[in-house]
Amino acid sequence: MTDQTRFLQIHTLTPYIGVLLNRDDVGQAKRLPLGGTIRGRVSSQCQKRHWRRATGEWSLMPLGNLAIRSRQTFVKHVAEPLTNDEGLDPEKVAEAVLAIQAELLGESKKAAAKKKAEDYVAELKTNQVIVLGHAEIEYVKSLVRTLVADTASMKELKAAVAALLKKEKPNFASMREGAGLDAALFGRMITGDILARSDAAVHVAHAFTVNALETEPDYFTAVDDITQDSGEQGSGHINISELTSGLYYSYVVIDLPLLVSNLQGCHQRDWANADRSLAGKVVEQLIGLIATVSPGAKLGSTAPYGSADTVVVEAGNRQPRSLANAFYKPVLARNDLREAASGELLKHLTRLDGMYGRAEMRQASSLIDNFSIDGRAPVPLPDLAAWAGAIAAGTLPFKPEA
Repeated sequence: MTDQTRFLQIHTLTPYIGVLLNRDDVGQAKRLPLGGTIRGRVSSQCQKRHWRRATGEWSLMPLGNLAIRSRQTFVKHVAEPLTNDEGLDPEKVAEAVLAIQAELLGESKKAAAKKKAEDYVAELKTNQVIVLGHAEIEYVKSLVRTLVADTASMKELKAAVAALLKKEKPNFASMREGAGLDAALFGRMITGDILARSDAAVHVAHAFTVNALETEPDYFTAVDDITQDSGEQGSGHINISELTSGLYYSYVVIDLPLLVSNLQGCHQRDWANADRSLAGKVVEQLIGLIATVSPGAKLGSTAPYGSADTVVVEAGNRQPRSLANAFYKPVLARNDLREAASGELLKHLTRLDGMYGRAEMRQASSLIDNFSIDGRAPVPLPDLAAWAGAIAAGTLPFKPEA
């Protein structure tokens, strides 16, 4: 296994000016205390959601079906299509769906008994957002469709449901691997025994500014055209928002054995010999998404679109480690914060190599003048993404000196 890379680490530095990327519960920019100063922050959840839903050249969507994340999946994608579109008996559909839902989510018999099939729209909503893939949803629909069609009464249906739950237990258990491409990457949390949690193969840190948070209150008004035209003074709306500027460091780790296992349904110990072509394509697209997709609120008023100035990818076998400590002290720069931050990133990397030894292959893309990584000039982002994809696919062996 020494010729196989187990982890990919992606580090980026991305500038944003006059934006509100990720808001907290009171509408202000999310924050993070670090090194005695307050920094701007973008949560990992925010980043992952934008990557999952991104379209364009780096989109994950062409590579496979993405999961549906909702509390209403059993209502909107199972019960309603079977009753409204296919004309099946609503009460029988609800009874069957309730039983299968309870089995999948690990609901107690006592809790399931309290539910009323006639009010299925309310009862089929889950207490938490669940992650189900399209294949899983279609499978559940097919089971319910068959149960309803093959039974003449509610009594027969309940007996058929009980028999089916026993018969389908192996198939229910296999649904762990059917949660969709994004669940294979980012995991899913389910409380039930059957749809147990799937561990995330992609680990995403909260991004933060390498400089102290810079904010500006944005006082704005909306003009009422009708009252203004009639000569009335004042505005139709007055409000205030918060805008921030900063250079964000983000850090992502890809666990390749787990990624291949999640995508192919194989055991992690067999990942190196599995078909890794899809993993290679996924990694290539993900590198592009991380570098180019902006998480952002207030799209219409701030156009918060930015791409990374610097992207560093490391491939190795030992435990990953963030380069966040390069910015434990806020970066101060009179001329160019971007150049100063890239320099701090490289200096910290050099210090880590000096203390622990170098055990990773590295490549980078960067807009910064005279930027180099391990003595090599940066490459275009598509080349960097293809390099990482080849590592994930197993076509590029692990050679730390390369």
